[in-house]
Amino acid sequence: MPHKLITLAAQRLRAGGVVAFPTETVYGLGADARNENAVLRVFEIKGRPADHPLIVHLAEAGQASAWAAEITEPARRLMARFWPGPLTLVLPARDDVPRVVTGGQDSVALRVPNHPLALALLREFSGANGDAHGGGLAAPSANRFGAVSPTEARHVRAAFGTQVDQVLDGGPCRFGLESTIVSLLDERPRVLRPGVLPLSALREVLGEDGIEHSASSDSAAPATLRVPGALAAHYAPATPLEIHTIDALADRATTLLDQGLRIAVLRRNRNLRSQGLPPALPQFLLPARVEPYARSLYARLRELDRFAFDCVLVEAPPVDETWWAVNDRLARAAAQWPPRVPLAELTRASHWRIP
Repeated sequence: MPHKLITLAAQRLRAGGVVAFPTETVYGLGADARNENAVLRVFEIKGRPADHPLIVHLAEAGQASAWAAEITEPARRLMARFWPGPLTLVLPARDDVPRVVTGGQDSVALRVPNHPLALALLREFSGANGDAHGGGLAAPSANRFGAVSPTEARHVRAAFGTQVDQVLDGGPCRFGLESTIVSLLDERPRVLRPGVLPLSALREVLGEDGIEHSASSDSAAPATLRVPGALAAHYAPATPLEIHTIDALADRATTLLDQGLRIAVLRRNRNLRSQGLPPALPQFLLPARVEPYARSLYARLRELDRFAFDCVLVEAPPVDETWWAVNDRLARAAAQWPPRVPLAELTRASHWRIP
């Protein structure tokens, strides 16, 4: 991409504009995190409730001290290992951090994305603002609140048109699911949102017992702590979804077809000789392996919306640790249309097959 487009985007951000840009996870809708009016415009464009915090994106880990009141030793270890990368850390916020960014909380979510275009933009933006500013861009996913996140620039343009001042096109996102969110507010780090970065990778840095995750504990994360993407219903396409095991798909499909509904099946691409699905039933495929499945999921859900089916039956992926983030997103996408496999069942730690 021509550098002049990045320079123009940084200028627009400094002037209070809103610019969409790619990260390795999904596209973000960025605004100067120190400019309250610009951040409020992001909330307005997305239709996002004001009490939902935003993630502040930084050009480098050294900028975190301009936003966080305290950076613990576990936080430093995670930053050193995974930044730039798909990890968001929730830390105590400095007093001068605008509370519009934090959703009114005394904590701030920070990450350094691992995408060349995002990093070029952040460096251009923060360099012109100086170190005291902190160079942060508040950037939630560039979609309407609660909808499927965008993994290509065309998804952003389709959602917002001219409401966004500029869209930087960096091609399809590498991972296609949002970052892992870890809270460092308590004595022990806790995963608040599963994401691209697996729990096993965090354990390598913090130790086997050095991190908690909400799905593995009877006590949920503190009710007062709000993080992006944690609502029961989220990441939802326009078409109702139901999640079923492969063995249950055929019976459910037959029931819905007998009701005169237009339905389709979304399943993993592998040999299933005895699945018993009606021959004329439209079937859409996703890769069998978790990484390409995750990368393709949101784009496939958007594609299915174009057909205006009455319902899409989704084959439940494997229930193990490597599929935790995928199962989390699918369950939340189906939550507004009652899913047949509940979120707790898809994320329950006792069901994980951990090597």
